[in-house]
Amino acid sequence: MKAHKPKLPVQQLAILAVARFAEPLAFTSVFPYLPEMIASFGVEKKDIAKWAGATSAVFSLAQSVTAVPWGRASDRFGRKPTIIVGLFCTMTCFLIWGVSTSLPMAIVIRAIQGASNGNVGIIRTMVAEMVPEKELQPRAFSIMPLVWSIGSIFGPAFGGFFARPADRFPGLFGGSKFLSAYPFALPNIMGSIIFMVSLMTALLFLRETLATKRHSRDWGLAVGVRISEALRGRRHHHHGYRHRRYSLQDDEAAAPLLAADMRPSSKRQTSSAASSPIASIDPRLEKVEPPTMRAVFTRQSVINLISYTFLALHSVAYDQVLPVFLNYPEHEGPRDWASDTRLPFVFSGGFGMDSGRIGTIFTLYGVVCGVIQFLVFPPLCARFGVLRCFRGCAVAFPLVYAVTPYTVLVSNPAWRCAALVAVMCAKAIAVIVGFPCTTILLTNSAASLNVLGTLNGFATTFSAFGRALGPALAGAAFSWGVRRGLIGLPWWLLAGAAVLGAVPVWLIEEGEGPSHRRDGDDDDDDDDDDSDGNDESEEDADGDDGQLLGGASRTAIIAGDALDAVDVQEDGIVPDPAARDGLPLSGTLKSSSGFQGYGSVVVESRR
Repeated sequence: MKAHKPKLPVQQLAILAVARFAEPLAFTSVFPYLPEMIASFGVEKKDIAKWAGATSAVFSLAQSVTAVPWGRASDRFGRKPTIIVGLFCTMTCFLIWGVSTSLPMAIVIRAIQGASNGNVGIIRTMVAEMVPEKELQPRAFSIMPLVWSIGSIFGPAFGGFFARPADRFPGLFGGSKFLSAYPFALPNIMGSIIFMVSLMTALLFLRETLATKRHSRDWGLAVGVRISEALRGRRHHHHGYRHRRYSLQDDEAAAPLLAADMRPSSKRQTSSAASSPIASIDPRLEKVEPPTMRAVFTRQSVINLISYTFLALHSVAYDQVLPVFLNYPEHEGPRDWASDTRLPFVFSGGFGMDSGRIGTIFTLYGVVCGVIQFLVFPPLCARFGVLRCFRGCAVAFPLVYAVTPYTVLVSNPAWRCAALVAVMCAKAIAVIVGFPCTTILLTNSAASLNVLGTLNGFATTFSAFGRALGPALAGAAFSWGVRRGLIGLPWWLLAGAAVLGAVPVWLIEEGEGPSHRRDGDDDDDDDDDDSDGNDESEEDADGDDGQLLGGASRTAIIAGDALDAVDVQEDGIVPDPAARDGLPLSGTLKSSSGFQGYGSVVVESRR
């Protein structure tokens, strides 16, 4: 049997990446102007960090409450519709956030925005379902963090450049009463255009990956196909095998293989099955039992969830507090700043940057993250392995956090910024390598594909709890510390949290991945399911009787022009499709979900 090297589903991953792009852009665009926005609500300078942390905390806390219900909804209604609803809700809340006129209104809108979107875990599940092959996972799971990095480049630029446009560009926007009344609305309006692009891309071109919904009628996808054909221009379609090829992802060819009870010679019975390139799968194989909590929370999945929660807690808190640190005045208190400083712990002052400069800093930070994600992470992971890379990141985080506040002590402004950028680059390496690694490890700790959606829902819940707790504590620590000359207090607390989060990393073991097993698999599955009763099925070379296709050989009727969509290999097969007509072949049958099993097929050429 000829083995085929697995390939990434590049097109669908790219479409998913476009659908994902708007969310990191929206999330990071807030960073540059958030301190100024909170100050515009009448909040004192020393309390800005506390309320900035609170706005982030309510978002993540609401997200943690609704993440599992969103995951369950994606298991029931499908991944695609759930993602589309989440994108629409986020876009709506994003627009309203820009016209907030008070601190309570801003906090409530952020809470609603967090509760109305569970796309983080759902997108992670879609990637796992698209790419079950373990050898492809490092590159596949690095795509979404790369999208986040690219969004992190444009997001701060949007926020920093378009915030307060009436003040910054009076000649262009000074006459706008709307932008004068709502100085932070323009970044959100511009970002909503990106949201519309993401939403329409998902609606028209993204394919469902949930097994039980993959073959349902998708009107959005049908419209997308029509649009694609119109843009390309109608091509001349031949009915022959060489000019018409179906993919397992085609709309009408997307049904998996069916265990047929007809014999190869029965033309009457095969005609209906041959009307589409691939027939339908045995209904028993479409049934997905609800996963039990015991199946979801294995020892390794629990350890990975704890590690992931700590990573979300300290890394997101760092990103939330850093803009407040950069916006805080350089010197406050006595003119003789040195007399008010008792190193190594008692010192004060920030960088005194406005939203424009903060946006530039974060844009550079996003560029570095993108370069690391694209050029550093894949070879690094291939060289040292996922687990070793993650452990290295766990060691780096406490050091980065502990050093960050001391950059303000550099007297020369240029060198001070250089020191800050160097620390941020070190943090970028740790984050960009760490998050994909923990995602891969968590995915491979799943007991089966059936529990993956629920597991990622819980991962979103726990990580959202960490993202709520981290910024809230760090913001409160910042406000408390600046009153006592301890501006480094939040960074040292984050370093302590990173140390605690590093402990479970050394208990993680690399799993084989959920693609190798499903709930209810039984090694001693009998072969008497074969409906033709002639025992035509054979075991493969490893003795695994039809793993992942129901534990027994299957017979299907496949049109000759669809043979490219199904991996059917047998010695002595005549390459001419017309010569295959009516021939029973044995081979590896691949369903549209990528699962494969050994079975027999009957070929019929389509004229």
